[in-house]
Amino acid sequence: MPDTKLMADAENFGAKFDVLVIGAGPAGIAAACAASESGARAGIVDDNPAAGGQIWRGGAEHSPSREATEWHERLARANVSFIYGAKVVARESADVLVAETWERTLKLKFAKLVIATGARERFLPFPGWTLPGVMGAGGLQALVKSELSVAGKRVVIAGSGPLLLAVAEYLRRAGAQIILVAEQSPAGRVRGFGARLLLHPAKLWQAIRLKRALGGVPYHFGMWPVVAGGAEKLEWVELVRDNTKTRIACDYLACGFHLVPNVELAELYGCEIDDGFVRVNEMQETSAAGVFCAGEPVGIGGVEAALIEGQIAGFAAAGNVAGARELFAERTSARKFTGLLARTFALRDELRSLAAPETLVCRCEDVSHARLAKYSDWRSAKLQTRCGMGACQGRVCGAAVEFIFRWRAESVRPPIFPARVESLAGTVGAKE
Repeated sequence: MPDTKLMADAENFGAKFDVLVIGAGPAGIAAACAASESGARAGIVDDNPAAGGQIWRGGAEHSPSREATEWHERLARANVSFIYGAKVVARESADVLVAETWERTLKLKFAKLVIATGARERFLPFPGWTLPGVMGAGGLQALVKSELSVAGKRVVIAGSGPLLLAVAEYLRRAGAQIILVAEQSPAGRVRGFGARLLLHPAKLWQAIRLKRALGGVPYHFGMWPVVAGGAEKLEWVELVRDNTKTRIACDYLACGFHLVPNVELAELYGCEIDDGFVRVNEMQETSAAGVFCAGEPVGIGGVEAALIEGQIAGFAAAGNVAGARELFAERTSARKFTGLLARTFALRDELRSLAAPETLVCRCEDVSHARLAKYSDWRSAKLQTRCGMGACQGRVCGAAVEFIFRWRAESVRPPIFPARVESLAGTVGAKE
């Protein structure tokens, strides 16, 4: 979206939003629509140039489904201020957030906050994972949506979760040659998941559509990458299955081990975190009064759950309790699928030992597995090695060490993302 749209809405930043939504994926779109339709003055902030998030990336004109189109159109009709191309970097006070665009700093004032910050891929380091051509499954998909050509390219897709199949289908439509899809979860667990989709008709139809679209593409269970190799860029990947290694020539390895919720902003507000996810009550309100949360930060459950939770959060934040309660039954059903996903695609213990001693775990600060293995917790390792202190702010290595070493980050401090010094003036250490 052009800067003129951002600047037009920026003229109203001096006023206070009734409901401010952070994140313009499905959950954020639903929350903003519900709040606006309940009479609240709503704003939605996202660092992308258009609404949709990763799943509906690119706006209405690139929407992959009728559902996406309908929600984009609903958002366009709503009285919502769009603040795109802006990244929230810090909290100035309980009711003011600081955001940055490329050109300016914004102070966003609000009465109620809805956090719908989505999730990111989990990367697990293994020898060769830093080679050009090795990237996240969702990351490669995003690049193709941004005009990277993969026509005729040989692609191996590996890791865990339904995202692998969705990415494979998208890349195949873009002309890529999908060599195989490797799912680390065992066959019995995945087949049981397929059988339980009978209780979720919409998900079952999606699975059938993907299977048809990927006809002829091998889909292996209990398989994962152990080494990637090449002179200056990726040329091959070695995968293991039943203790047997197979080397496959490829141009890209799209790899992701399920998703990690983006809970940094919620943690900055002191919201309770339970097993890595934000704890919410029946109205999607967190332990911080006036702060709501929906979508993947609450539980990895896909678009359906995100839309329902987003609406409940938006209605509740706007004071429309009746509207929120009407969706409780749908949310209960959607959350059953969330639990099913978590059980089916739980990561196996063998993946904790993929990295060799010399394998980089923190790419930003060049910290190897051997250096980290000397420490017993995240805080000590961070202080002594700078692991997690680079440009990604621990978003890549933090999730990796959490799984590999069973560590947990002890605190989140501003800025949430790297920021200009002038944007942080007066915000660091701010209390309610």
